[in-house]
Amino acid sequence: MSSLKDKTLFMSGGSRGIGLAIALRAARDGANVVIAAKTAEPHLKLPGTIFTAAEEIEAAGGKALPVVCDIREEKQVAAAVNAAVDAFGGIDVCINNASAIQLTPTEMTEMKRFDLMHQVNMRGTFLVSKTCLPHLKKSANAHILNLAPPLDMSPKWFGPHVAYTMAKYGMSMCTLGMAQEFSKLEIAVNSLWPLTVIDTAAVRNLLGGDAMAKMSRKPEILADAAHCILMQQAKTCTGNFFIDELLLRDNGVNDFSTYACDPDSPLAADFFVPDEVFDKVPTKLMRAPGY
Repeated sequence: MSSLKDKTLFMSGGSRGIGLAIALRAARDGANVVIAAKTAEPHLKLPGTIFTAAEEIEAAGGKALPVVCDIREEKQVAAAVNAAVDAFGGIDVCINNASAIQLTPTEMTEMKRFDLMHQVNMRGTFLVSKTCLPHLKKSANAHILNLAPPLDMSPKWFGPHVAYTMAKYGMSMCTLGMAQEFSKLEIAVNSLWPLTVIDTAAVRNLLGGDAMAKMSRKPEILADAAHCILMQQAKTCTGNFFIDELLLRDNGVNDFSTYACDPDSPLAADFFVPDEVFDKVPTKLMRAPGY
């Protein structure tokens, strides 16, 4: 494949940040994008709604369907998938982008936050994938792409925030298991994760505001990496845990300066990047203490 033109992407979340960047990259090809997310009204601290995202997608050259959907609710997910099929005739790509985060140790983690992270991250990924599956089976080149990290079982990723790590790795285990299960159907299931911190609302609100944003890359690096994955033949590209920079380098990209939020600032490494990855890239990164 060389383009996503006329292909239909079902995106959980996507009204802002990484999900919206992936949607806009697909839209430039002429794709149909379903934005299934909760944000119908403007939020005080978070930019964008499903409707402003739809406007940007259509301005970029795609077709958009904004659907109010809480992926914790099975009936809402089913309704959103049915709406996508009614509007565009099928689904070719399922992108599990929606995620909840709270970086707290055990004693400081309220059970309602524990439940939210597991319901959105792990259960939501499973539910959205399961619900899209009957329609993905009919696509000529079906992909499921999870925004989830490599399964690196180092204790350092669990100790500081075990609840979040378990929830996020639940998404990764969906990749591992479904890639094996769906291989006979020739449906690709892969994960994509950033080498560096990405400038999103979550990073600004939880990890250090503008100071951390300067040490981050723009979401467009993940959009370009996701596009590379979705261009691959599903039957030969599945079960991978891709790191954005490594993937792009393998596809001929050598200049990453355009992705930097502040070209003069050092870059911060993201969570969950295995130690051996740092030996494979020339990019110099600052790691948080303990990681």
